[in-house]
Amino acid sequence: MSSFRRLATVLPPATTAAVRSMSTAASGSKLTIGLIPADGIGREVIPAAREVLEAVAPNKFGFVDLDAGFELFQRTGVALPEETVERLKGECAGALFGAVSSPSHKVAGYSSPIVALRKKMDLYANVRPVTSPAGATGTPIDMLIIRENTECLYVKSERLETLPDGFKIAWADRKITEYASKRIARMAFRMALQRGQIREARRTAGEKVAWTGKPRVTVVHKSNVLSISDGLFRESALAVRGEDPAFTEKVDMEEQLVDSMVYRMFREPEKFDVAVAPNLYGDIISDGAAALVGSLGVVAGANVGDNFVIGEPVHGSAPDIAGKGIANPVAAIRSAALLLEYLGLGTEASRIHAAVDSVMNQGVSGLTPDLGGKGTTKSVTDAILKAL
Repeated sequence: MSSFRRLATVLPPATTAAVRSMSTAASGSKLTIGLIPADGIGREVIPAAREVLEAVAPNKFGFVDLDAGFELFQRTGVALPEETVERLKGECAGALFGAVSSPSHKVAGYSSPIVALRKKMDLYANVRPVTSPAGATGTPIDMLIIRENTECLYVKSERLETLPDGFKIAWADRKITEYASKRIARMAFRMALQRGQIREARRTAGEKVAWTGKPRVTVVHKSNVLSISDGLFRESALAVRGEDPAFTEKVDMEEQLVDSMVYRMFREPEKFDVAVAPNLYGDIISDGAAALVGSLGVVAGANVGDNFVIGEPVHGSAPDIAGKGIANPVAAIRSAALLLEYLGLGTEASRIHAAVDSVMNQGVSGLTPDLGGKGTTKSVTDAILKAL
């Protein structure tokens, strides 16, 4: 069952670097995975994901430990060492990133390392599947949120002015380009097509599929207010649908204002298939959607470019529980499975997803406290390893 269902989150068609990685995997050579735990619970969940990778494909991977994060900045004055970027580009087939503790107040000289890493590696899409565990009761949720990853307000172009009367005024520039908007919309339509194909394969195999009709792309914006910037994102996404007859004929499309999207997503999440949004909106709705499936601790993510992928759980560094051994490792482990899909190891990825689903369906008591249980990072990881 789950190989069809889970590969509905399959990452984009592999380009040269990915094909090279797949060839390495097929030849039996080791694939090098960069590990960037960064801050807080990242240092607990990334080792858990590594354990699962080693178990699902013994002797398949080599690992490189790399530095980044706010805590590193506090020690050294550098949040993202150039060595980390160069080793990712030169040595690694893919990577896993834990979490970053970016402060809510201004810190001179500091900028988020994951935001910088996305730009330096041109990881232009943040892909976040939000799914119910296979076999779970209730209305099945199977959304894919695709967030543009390189621009919007996250270009971090801000300035502060002091007016003659002494009051301050803050400005932030928002960047939306036709190029980036069309690029992310193409990915959304391609992935919607793939999900439609996988559903048909499941139906042919005799499986029950909750989604009926064509796959659907929901374009999320606020162009009724931001008519120029969001207007360009909207117009670009709509134009992409006309680029390919397959998009027009085989994929439905709708629009949602971002506030309406949040409302409807919580009222009727089963009505959404693939959602595509500018950076800020995508960040917010994907974090909010985690509540629909239990916790931020279970939602995986992947930063995707044409030549590289970094798996990254949706949750943050959770300083309130860091070091207590109770962080939920599921999101990091699922993110590792997304990375494997990109590397051409779909069978291994499906085994990880099935093992996680099995543990998630065994009852709340064995899960971590964010899901109402009494489990620990280690006990949940051990249960997944046993299920493998």
